[in-house]
Amino acid sequence: MATILLIFIYIIYIGLGTPDSITGAAWTSIATELSLPLGYESIITFLISFCTVLASFFSVRLINKIGAGVVTTFSTFLTALALLAFSYSQSIYALSLCAIPAGLGAGAIDSALNNYVSVNYKPALVNFLHCFYGIGVFLSPYVFSFTLKNGDWRLGYKIVFLIQLGLSVVSLISLIFWKKVKREKVEQGLDIKPITLSYKTMAKNKAIRISWLIFFSTCALEFSCNFWSATYLEKYIGTTADNAALILSLYFIGITTGRFISGLLSTKIAVRKIIFTGYTVVLIALTLLFIPSSIIIKSLAIVLIGVGNGPTFPNLSHLTPKYFGEKYSQSIISSQMVMCNIGIMLMPTLFGSLVKKLSLAFFPIFITVFFFIMVISTIIYFSRVDKNLHTIIEKEN
Repeated sequence: MATILLIFIYIIYIGLGTPDSITGAAWTSIATELSLPLGYESIITFLISFCTVLASFFSVRLINKIGAGVVTTFSTFLTALALLAFSYSQSIYALSLCAIPAGLGAGAIDSALNNYVSVNYKPALVNFLHCFYGIGVFLSPYVFSFTLKNGDWRLGYKIVFLIQLGLSVVSLISLIFWKKVKREKVEQGLDIKPITLSYKTMAKNKAIRISWLIFFSTCALEFSCNFWSATYLEKYIGTTADNAALILSLYFIGITTGRFISGLLSTKIAVRKIIFTGYTVVLIALTLLFIPSSIIIKSLAIVLIGVGNGPTFPNLSHLTPKYFGEKYSQSIISSQMVMCNIGIMLMPTLFGSLVKKLSLAFFPIFITVFFFIMVISTIIYFSRVDKNLHTIIEKEN
């Protein structure tokens, strides 16, 4: 029964990725039709990210009370409705309003499913879960590549809405299996009642604080590359716009490939070794960005950053229940998702502000800073858990 539920979860997780790549793909057409400045895209992306942070922050009590399955189902439907509403929007105000449920739905799904799979399945299956997110990220631009040929961004949103609605129905059906798996665990005496930790309690634990820094930096690195690598390659390195877009697509493939390979290796190699092997790949990629080389080498470096950084998120999520205990893991993983989304929300925007004062030449330096923060934090984190300095002392929230 647990295997059947996992299949449902994988399919549902595609829906987490489908909205993430829409705005960038459709915005030029949206701005043209509604006579909006191109810069208004940042308003929509900021609102989505901000609401994702809020959902991650507040969802833990709801998940612990009514269950990951119910929260996931509601959030998937909420995201679907947001996509449909986007397709009928006629102003920046309507688009901004639609961004709120889109962000809230995404944050709740991420927190609920990451913890559940990390607690109940092997690291390989956690990595494969995030591969399905990659499918979702690819799916939307693929749909829009057809609809935008006729300039019809609204049709693109409606098609993706139908996809998301289908995933919502799948999520609704999955509730049957969530209940059966829950019943089996209760009968076997394996069901553990989750404990909701306050942020004050978690912040007193240095290992948790260090884990926040790792998640913040890995997502800051990933999404800074997501938002700016194509611009860097086109405007600074000198490749064409279509080639830059192709490299960005390959970057997403690199992330998914890195997680898939990590899943395969996790059956034979310790998770920590996989994480640091990924860091080594990122270090090689960053070196290629700094040394004088051809456009092909610079493009390869961007792809390799995705390959190397991709395994960090799922593998560290998997380790959280192991280090802190299953009864605390939903609270801690939700807090880690908050830090991820803060990195996603703020750091690409920060680089955009820096570019105005400096230049795109600063891009490799910017992402290298987050890389070293991630590496140093990971070393400290593992050192503390090895010394058993990660124990949580429960206090009243």
